[in-house]
Amino acid sequence: MHSTLPRRATRSGADWIASAPPEVQEEFLGSLSEGALLALPYLFEFWALPHQLPPGGDWRSWVIMGGRGAGKTRAGAEWVRAEVEGPRPLDVGRSRRVALVGETVEQVREVMVFGESGILACSPPDRRPKWEATRKRLVWPNGAVAQVFSAHEPESLRGPQFDAAWADELAKWKRAEEAWDMLQFGLRLGPMPRQCVTTTPRNVGVLKAILANPSTVVTQAPTEANRAHLAASFLAEVRARYAGTRLGRQELDGALLEDAEGALWRSGALEAARLERAPDFDRVVVAVDPPVTGKASSDECGIVVVGAMTQGPVQDWRAVVLEDASVSAASPMAWAGAAIAAMERHRAERLVAEVNQGGELVESVIRQIDPLVPVKAVRASKGKVARAEPVAALYEQGRVRHLRGLGALEDQMCRMTAQGYQGKGSPDRVDALVWALHELMIEPAARWRRPRVRGL
Repeated sequence: MHSTLPRRATRSGADWIASAPPEVQEEFLGSLSEGALLALPYLFEFWALPHQLPPGGDWRSWVIMGGRGAGKTRAGAEWVRAEVEGPRPLDVGRSRRVALVGETVEQVREVMVFGESGILACSPPDRRPKWEATRKRLVWPNGAVAQVFSAHEPESLRGPQFDAAWADELAKWKRAEEAWDMLQFGLRLGPMPRQCVTTTPRNVGVLKAILANPSTVVTQAPTEANRAHLAASFLAEVRARYAGTRLGRQELDGALLEDAEGALWRSGALEAARLERAPDFDRVVVAVDPPVTGKASSDECGIVVVGAMTQGPVQDWRAVVLEDASVSAASPMAWAGAAIAAMERHRAERLVAEVNQGGELVESVIRQIDPLVPVKAVRASKGKVARAEPVAALYEQGRVRHLRGLGALEDQMCRMTAQGYQGKGSPDRVDALVWALHELMIEPAARWRRPRVRGL
């Protein structure tokens, strides 16, 4: 899989004409013939956003991933038009037999065919196909046919053959793998059969397999990319409600959030543990996992702020992750300054710093910025997984929750498995989180449970 931009500049013709001076707008529109003016609303390349135009090159699958309302359906409908239409209404296009596949037949009909951004709405009058309800298909004036299929019935794709296909919201199909496989066997007409997939990303195997295929290309965009066609109140509401959450990153940013197999943390559980507002805490600490060097190629410096409520029995203790203040490619003075600034923002009582890599140098760097900052140096005697597992247990017990804005940290958490970290580089943010929760919850709990000598 490779991600690519369309063949032209990132500004559409619509952007250009909308931002041009009035005299330029008048000159442009005045230069068009009557026929050109009538055709202009249907020239999608003039209006399209970059992620809505198919990439160049030899590809078999084009995946358009985006947030809700990012213009995915319009892009899919226009791609089908470009495949089946010729230069003139009766001229043959590149494709003659198209499969339209959605979760259900009703969804294909209501969204992909009759929807506000569907094929019929996008088609000019002289090229608009006719809907044959009894046969569940669209027929164009040039003879091209698009047939409707439900992903709930993969066997319905056995037998028909196509030279193009459009699959909508594949990531939420209940029988996605079976339906996709059957579609691939049927996509066998013409010199180079192609398919377009429009979907909000979800962590499902079939989508990840498609993205990993070398013949797949991807365009991606958040909801805001299509803000000109969305209600301002909608954008304000969803951003206020979901910004800084993993659900928001998936549904609004169009990001594919992956959980490694056997991960110690799961994205669904983290989302369920979201907290909108921090309570009052008994203790707040900032934990730091410093890099060995401060070069651009070096690991991140994990800086995580956690607060805890530790009144009463150990089983009643709770913690909240407040901020991920991690920095990248930072010099020792830069990450030390970022850590101390996080302490000041949250009125933290202590800075917990791992010293395996830098030894006394770590504390020395911190004290160069603030000689009075309370620093606790910690040294790892166990591996990352062994340290992380008791922290993951706290999450399973529902004793740790997250505020918003912790996406990068949560991504690392969902790639930490019992066999090690499955992501790129080092999980420095997770390491900092683990140190903070060890300081606030695990070590004090161990002391609490330690047997004491009773007085006589």
